[in-house]
Amino acid sequence: MATKTRKKKTSKAAPAKRVRPGRWLLRWGLRVVSGLFLIGVFLVILWGTINPPTTWYMMSEKRRLGSVDQHWVPMESIAPVMARSAVAAEDANFCLHWGFDVGAIRSAIESGGNRGASTISQQVVKNVFLWHGRNWTRKALEAGLTPLVEALWSKERILEVYLNVAEFDEGVFGVEAAARHYFRVGPEALSPVQAARLAAVLPNPKDRSAADPSSGLRRRAASIRDGAATIAVDGRSDCFE
Repeated sequence: MATKTRKKKTSKAAPAKRVRPGRWLLRWGLRVVSGLFLIGVFLVILWGTINPPTTWYMMSEKRRLGSVDQHWVPMESIAPVMARSAVAAEDANFCLHWGFDVGAIRSAIESGGNRGASTISQQVVKNVFLWHGRNWTRKALEAGLTPLVEALWSKERILEVYLNVAEFDEGVFGVEAAARHYFRVGPEALSPVQAARLAAVLPNPKDRSAADPSSGLRRRAASIRDGAATIAVDGRSDCFE
């Protein structure tokens, strides 16, 4: 009898899964953001007790200008009126919020987004841990790190770091360098008028001068001086004094 030959069944290989480019980019984007966030967490803990030696923006300005002027001073070496003036100018509810001023954000939205709503805590996160710019990655990291800074740092520490890294003129960073640059005095000797003028140049120091103020800056400084006196009376400076 003739034997029947059986045909071997060949197994077909499963088709390889195609990874959609959009999904791949999203996956790696999330990994990058997560990695940057973990680095940020480490630095938040570190800079809570150690003074940051520089910032990304300071380093970029140093490369551009050749040098920058900045000398760190502790909070007790800064005139209290300077701290109150900075808060009055940039974040009057600094002692009342947890990193985001919801009322200021709502007002900014209602006004069409033409006015800023960044708190001092957000500005510290941007200046110390991140980079300048308006991309979504930086905004997401800022939103994640700001509550962490508020949880791990005291309000006094947040304000101390802010006053030491804020830019007051081109290449002039921190209140110590600014006080000597504009008024030839130490930060502990700033008068209410001088402190208000320094606060008035924020957040646009390259186009404003505390030593030679325009009429607009004089009006702003007078308003800041009044605001600094007000928050001293109503208790909105209690968290850092």
